[in-house]
Parts: sequence; C-alpha cells; structure tokens
Amino acid sequence: MSAVATETDQVRTAVRFPMRLPLQVTSEQGQIDALTENISANGILFTGPVVPEVDSRIEFIIRMPAAVMGTEEDVSIQCVGRVVRHQRQGEETQAAAIIDEYCLRTEG
Repeated sequence: MSAVATETDQVRTAVRFPMRLPLQVTSEQGQIDALTENISANGILFTGPVVPEVDSRIEFIIRMPAAVMGTEEDVSIQCVGRVVRHQRQGEETQAAAIIDEYCLRTEG
C-alpha cells in the first residue's frame, strides 16, 4: 500500500463548494455553455448539453459574485485545465476538470 497521494486523490479530497454558476467552456471540440456544480481549489465539476472529452484541454472563466468573495467587485477567475472524468447525475452528464493554471481579475 502506497502512502503517496495521486493527483486524482488530491482533487477529490479538496474541499468542494456547491455553487451553480454559468460557465463558458472552450475546448478543441468547440464552445459550450455550462453550469458549475461544485468548485474546489483544484478543480470544478460542471454540467452542459455536451461535455468535452476526457483528457481534453479546456479554458473557462468563472465569475465569482462579490458577496461570495467578500470583495467590493465581482471577481473573474480565468482558468486553463483538463477534463479528467465524466459521470452521470440523473439525465445529465457531468465533467470533472483539474485546474492547471488560473488568473484572478476584478470586474470593475
């Protein structure tokens, strides 16, 4: 038994915050409008009419409301990541993505 945590273990053990925020995801397959299910420091879980393939590189912007962030203005988090898995929730397909890079910006 190994005591070393894998990257997937780290993502799944990070504290997740249930937040349903609109999200526009860009991948090699095109652009989709999606909705976050939950967000953590390491990644996101989102639902869309279609979801990018596993191992796809994706780019997306999460717009966090000022009230949630404790700031005077909304904050945009511009992210680059990759889809690591799909799962079914009822009739919806969800995609989990690891965030590899991000940049915070205030909107105002």
